[in-house]
Amino acid sequence: MVTPVVDIHAHFFPRITRGQGAMLGSAGPWLRDDGDGTGQLMVGGDEYRPVEASLWDPAVRVAQMDVHGIDIQIVSATPLLFGYGTDPVVARSWARLVNDLALEMCDDYPDRLRPLCQVPLQDVDRACAEASRSVAAGHVGVHVGTQVSGRNLDDPELERFLHHCAEEGIPVLVHPWEPVGADRMSHHMLQWIVGMPAETHLAILSLILSGAFERLPRELRLCFAHGGGSFSAQLGRADNAWHRRDLVRADCPDPPSHYTDRFSVDSAVFDDDALRLLVSVMGSERVMLGSDTPFPLGEEHPGKLVRGSAFLDDRQRGTVLGGNAIQFFDL
Repeated sequence: MVTPVVDIHAHFFPRITRGQGAMLGSAGPWLRDDGDGTGQLMVGGDEYRPVEASLWDPAVRVAQMDVHGIDIQIVSATPLLFGYGTDPVVARSWARLVNDLALEMCDDYPDRLRPLCQVPLQDVDRACAEASRSVAAGHVGVHVGTQVSGRNLDDPELERFLHHCAEEGIPVLVHPWEPVGADRMSHHMLQWIVGMPAETHLAILSLILSGAFERLPRELRLCFAHGGGSFSAQLGRADNAWHRRDLVRADCPDPPSHYTDRFSVDSAVFDDDALRLLVSVMGSERVMLGSDTPFPLGEEHPGKLVRGSAFLDDRQRGTVLGGNAIQFFDL
């Protein structure tokens, strides 16, 4: 039996109207469909990003998946929709809206499109309730940002949410959001090129060095987007710091490299040498195909890097292309 090819990092934006977007205020996000296969992500009355119909039209999306040989997509809402800065009561209703629209979008292709829910992480009780509700309704996991209003994932409340996901068996995909230092990266898409890899690196090391992985159950299924950002490339620096400075290791009994079996990453690194390093650090069993489609900074031909990699053997290629994701998301 051939293992399906599974892309775990693919975004969608449901057909949210301007009126619905106004739930998050006058600058709420919504979708303008221009009727010709293109549109705009809107923030209030301002254009935020030009987009194409595969972002919201499941038929167009699945046709593109067929072209690229992708059997299943794990789809997650564009992070613009997180809504972490709004009132928790409103955020719960907003998350429910986005999650229900996600299920509607995937309904026509239940074997091809599997959604992740989002949750109001600014209120962990509501976040836990919405995660459980959504998974019971058909979502295969939860999609969260790397931080909430400046609180890293080792924040006690956010750690409590991760405990809930471990106990409920809910897989978690972590995506960078509002990267640190964004005020210095206003040009040349530096927030995406520099800020997001750094933000993800920060999220991973926050969990490691705080000792959070010592407290979290090993059953937690946790995956970081974009190949874990800068983590693999800078792991030697982190280990060196742990060995040489007691304040680095104050809350963490083992060097950072000891914890690479506690989380997974996607393959969205766009270069075979970078993928080789990623697999060397994480192990092929901890890397899953991720394209970041359909955005321009995603992989232009999803799966091409892994399929054409010069160093992966057939077993490794199969596990990265789909085998790992099938286990991670219980597909």
